[in-house]
Amino acid sequence: MTLAHTNRIDTVHGDAEDDGRQGSARRLLASSARRSYDPTLEIDWDAPIPDDKYGMTPEWSSLYGTELWDRMTEQQRITLTKHEAASIAGAGIWFEMILMQMLVRDLYQHDPATPYVQFGLTEIADECRHSIMFARSAQRFGVPSYRPARWLRTSGRLFKAVASGALAFGGTLFAEEILDMMQRDFMRDDRVQPLTRTVSHIHVLEESRHIRYAREETARRMRTATRSQRAWVRMHLAVSAYLIVTNLVNERVYAAAGLDVAEAKAAARANTHYHDKLRFGTRRTVEFLDGVGLIGGPSTLLLRRAHIL
Repeated sequence: MTLAHTNRIDTVHGDAEDDGRQGSARRLLASSARRSYDPTLEIDWDAPIPDDKYGMTPEWSSLYGTELWDRMTEQQRITLTKHEAASIAGAGIWFEMILMQMLVRDLYQHDPATPYVQFGLTEIADECRHSIMFARSAQRFGVPSYRPARWLRTSGRLFKAVASGALAFGGTLFAEEILDMMQRDFMRDDRVQPLTRTVSHIHVLEESRHIRYAREETARRMRTATRSQRAWVRMHLAVSAYLIVTNLVNERVYAAAGLDVAEAKAAARANTHYHDKLRFGTRRTVEFLDGVGLIGGPSTLLLRRAHIL
């Protein structure tokens, strides 16, 4: 095969790849036009907050199934789940801000007239609304704004500065899909606060587009990855997944529920029920990433420590 012929094949492959990306972006833009929500208008922010409803599905609590949970009063359980829901939302805001910056950096290199860039900008607008929605829901519950520790926020600055391609989109999947799995339970559970259910419903509907976008881009960018590039992404992806999953619950939520923080942290660390829920919440991400070669090798040690595997 001549070099000129090889170049023609590469060009044809590149054109087909771009056609697929642009076609998918057009479909996602059409979906956004049909089903997008403004939480400021869609949610009744003045509706009363019932005293007898959980902040989230209790089975997703880090203490559910432990002896400590059994000793807690029902009011303590309700309080804890409100604070845990706010903590999870705070982690979501933290990573959505990272995601928005990574997306802007990626889109900067592309033609804004293309559907790909226009859907990317649409996703950024969605994520802005989601972050505001999460913050307002915690405020409405009268719960503090839970943020990751300062060292983790600093680490996030480094991640968003260097992460690109499959690492950026793959890391996004770990954050988005576990939250998606949780919220699918929250929005269907009549034991849960109406506000949480409405917030979850909006987020699940809009996030389905973002997850599809991230999956397609991860797979697309791994097709031409070398063995060393694949290993590099795999390890850094495991680090980001570990930090995301192990920082969903801020330890201050236990004090808010009147619990001994050291005892509650020890109970959560040993809680096999919660570990099973984490594996359940990340299983679709793991299956997908394994299919594109991003699960395996030394990185699995971190994923096991995070109870993802």
